[in-house]
Amino acid sequence: MTWPREIELAPEAAASINQILGIVIDAAMGGWTPEGDPLLGWNFDLSEVVALEARLSEVFTPDQLSSGGGEAHVLDLHIEEVALVLHGMAYTEVMSADYPWIDMVRWTSDFVAGELRPLWTEQEWVDFSAVG
Repeated sequence: MTWPREIELAPEAAASINQILGIVIDAAMGGWTPEGDPLLGWNFDLSEVVALEARLSEVFTPDQLSSGGGEAHVLDLHIEEVALVLHGMAYTEVMSADYPWIDMVRWTSDFVAGELRPLWTEQEWVDFSAVG
């Protein structure tokens, strides 16, 4: 993993990330594979998704991960993990496009992207994209 950042993560962001990771895990368990998806052909290892979900549950309580309430906690995140979450959000948006909750999905995506993506510079994202 590369370029870790120690961040103070708000419980609302942790709950949103946890929900996104759960959706990706559910989809993978249902047989969906990202490599074969023409809209979202991205590659990930399911064990990385599970590991990030486990790290969140080590730092945040189950109540915080479901309600988003409580105090912020410090967590180390790597650019690969954030890229995984951002791709998971894209998948969630595409799969939810025809449902009435799409506005909430978009709000969550905007919120999480606003919290996480700026932790790395545009150049770091470009460099990561070239190798990642």
